Amino acid sequence: MEKGFVVWLTGLPGSGKTTIARHLERHLKEMGLKVELLDGDEVRKWLSPEAGFSREDRERHLRRVAYVSKLLARNGVAVVASFVSPYRSIREEARRIIEQEGLKFVEVYVKCSLEECIRRDPKGLYKKALSGEIKNMTGIQDVYEEPEKPEVIVDTEHENPEECSRKILETLRKLGCLQ
Repeated sequence: MEKGFVVWLTGLPGSGKTTIARHLERHLKEMGLKVELLDGDEVRKWLSPEAGFSREDRERHLRRVAYVSKLLARNGVAVVASFVSPYRSIREEARRIIEQEGLKFVEVYVKCSLEECIRRDPKGLYKKALSGEIKNMTGIQDVYEEPEKPEVIVDTEHENPEECSRKILETLRKLGCLQ
């Protein structure tokens, strides 16, 4: 059985992570791979329903996601994990959890300016955060620490989801994750 790998998409809320993740998932399935898409909102509902949005709650939740990702990847699944994951330290911890199993962890920075994310605001979260209805919103009341050395940077203000997905696939090939 071949080992899987983990593609970890990180970026501000509204940057396009989920859309890109779905494109990537489709491409990987078309290549005949077993793929699991772990998306922030959906996973939080089932894996960490008690978690709030404090730094501690976010870190605990993302450790769980990293562990589940490791289990899936070690059983031959290509994991596409789409999470804001705002802090460098927890992304680095997720990388350690995955790589200690000899698995590939590919960090993808889904780059988009805060201004553009606020303009898009697909779930109305920025509007609520700016009016004070939501606390600890990444980019507003809480920080987003950009990755320092991601394997891939996609810029959703200048690249469409298909271009972003293809860029990630190209990197996966270069890293030996794909044939």
